[in-house]
Amino acid sequence: MLRRQFLVAAGLTAVHGLTLAGSAGALLPRSPIRIVVGFPPGGGTDVVTRVLAQQLASRWGRSVVVENKTGAAGVIAAEYVAKQPADGTTLLMTNFSNHVVAPNLYPNIGYVVERDFTPITLVGTTPCLLVCRKALPAQTLEAIVQRCKEQPGTVSFGSSGAGSIQHLALEMFQLRAGVKALHIPYRGSAPMISDLMGGQIDYSFETMASASPHVQSGAVVPIAQTSLRRAKAQPSVPTLAESGYPGFDARVWYGIVGPGGMSEALVQAMSQDINEALSVPAVAEKLVSLGAEDGGGSPAQFASFIASEKTKWAQVIRDAKVTV
Repeated sequence: MLRRQFLVAAGLTAVHGLTLAGSAGALLPRSPIRIVVGFPPGGGTDVVTRVLAQQLASRWGRSVVVENKTGAAGVIAAEYVAKQPADGTTLLMTNFSNHVVAPNLYPNIGYVVERDFTPITLVGTTPCLLVCRKALPAQTLEAIVQRCKEQPGTVSFGSSGAGSIQHLALEMFQLRAGVKALHIPYRGSAPMISDLMGGQIDYSFETMASASPHVQSGAVVPIAQTSLRRAKAQPSVPTLAESGYPGFDARVWYGIVGPGGMSEALVQAMSQDINEALSVPAVAEKLVSLGAEDGGGSPAQFASFIASEKTKWAQVIRDAKVTV
């Protein structure tokens, strides 16, 4: 298991100024704060966490450590944080995988989302891009649907693994379009994108953060995106929702949660600090560049969002009979 820690140094008062009045810094223990990430350094979740950690270190007047505990699509990290003290010193940058998909696909995971975690703040949501290699002739939704109907079960779509957002976005697409495609799971996005560009597979609903560099280089062609409205990072790419599939919404998302049972006062203070950090121009610009938007809001709003995501994807998993 890859485990790597990254220390975000919190400057002294003379450098960063006093801890903000009403900030969670006044309520937290004086020890360093850890934000656990269930994915390797350099990925979208990790990058978003590090950007946020730098801001929180300054606001809270103490070190914020980003700790990578990888494996099982984020489940290992979630199981770890669920067992930590509820004093705010250990947080989880949770996401679509370990908070929504895992509870629906893995009956024996070591946590119950509603019982074992305290929602704090949604950090951002990121659409997928439906992409293909440059030389592939069928580069519109209509053409893809036609190919899938003419050759059911043979038009290939790659994913970063069974149960990933790429896989479940494909399942949602098959249900909505009434077609059958061929799902090809990989061990991560990098080998999948390599095969996509090499012609071994046809399409993928790849995450925007991963697909965008290849779109910019011209190696892959963006056909559609999977959020309800166009992301600022890809304003010229239409959504599936506006292209004949109203309501089509398949996004990854990131958010800060703590162990279950955190005090209401601490949760509200942390949420306020995270909201203020997200509004810092440098942070907002970095998130937008990764395709991450719509972050912020209250703990109650984040809890409601998680519940709605669980319901939506549980229905897709049942209807598509997804197993791993």
